[in-house]
Amino acid sequence: MDSIRNPMIFKEPVLVVVVGPTAVGKTKVSIDLARHFQTEILSADSRQFYREMKIGTASPSVEELQEVHHHFIGHLSISDSYNVSRFETDTLAKLAELYQHHRIVILTGGSGLYINAVCHGIDLLPDPDPELRLQLKNKLHESGLSSLQKKLQSLDPDYFQKIDQSNPARLIRALEVSLTTGVPYSVLRTNIPKRRPFKILKIGLNIPRETLNQRINTRVDRMIDRGLLEEARRLQPYQYLNALNSVGYKELFDYFRGTYPLETAIEKIKTNTRRYAKRQMTWFRKDDNITWFSPENTQEIISQIENLIHLTP
Repeated sequence: MDSIRNPMIFKEPVLVVVVGPTAVGKTKVSIDLARHFQTEILSADSRQFYREMKIGTASPSVEELQEVHHHFIGHLSISDSYNVSRFETDTLAKLAELYQHHRIVILTGGSGLYINAVCHGIDLLPDPDPELRLQLKNKLHESGLSSLQKKLQSLDPDYFQKIDQSNPARLIRALEVSLTTGVPYSVLRTNIPKRRPFKILKIGLNIPRETLNQRINTRVDRMIDRGLLEEARRLQPYQYLNALNSVGYKELFDYFRGTYPLETAIEKIKTNTRRYAKRQMTWFRKDDNITWFSPENTQEIISQIENLIHLTP
């Protein structure tokens, strides 16, 4: 194990990326890896960034955070303006700092777009026009999600087919770029990977779908027991913020408004979380550079990392 951290074995530092669907066990595996390689963890879970949303995002516990030093968990408020471009910049800066002391760093999360931003970079696109963004948000509020969907489908049918069409933030961003530049968003996205000053090893975690669904159901019940209702009720006045457009909160906001009973809200959280996990796996399966493991096989994962590091020229 000492030889692995010897900088003479490989010329570049290594970023070990641990991905997988929600509730698969990324937190435990990442902590086990970080302890073994005596390093630190960066979170790429875009909802765990917000300190007010600890329960509903299944953020690592106080004990887990004490085991290994984590970064980008609870470092923002829900009212802060933040995006994937800033995350890319912040993460690269943090990695440069950590590589002064560690040859290996762990990046983990289920937000594929944020993982890609760190590994490959994002395209240089114009900053959002505040007035245009407000117009689009008003359109969403007044005419519903379908109005944005129809607009993007007419402006950029290629990109419309690729994105999560139920995600208003993605729709608004694509419309902003297309309307600001007069060029379809899909044309401006070059998808040319940026060169990174570190090697990237991608580890995927997966389990049978039935088992994952059971874990998701159990996790939601545990969140309710831990006080998710109280957390969501405190955040209800801020439900219009993008950070709270998240599974677990949207359903409870509807419950608070009397749309349906609590039992229905909880079942909807479970159903929508399972759907989200399915979308996550669809995203990650497109990446041929991910090597897949069961989260129970931590030692096998460690051996794989060690072997790949030794083969690094």
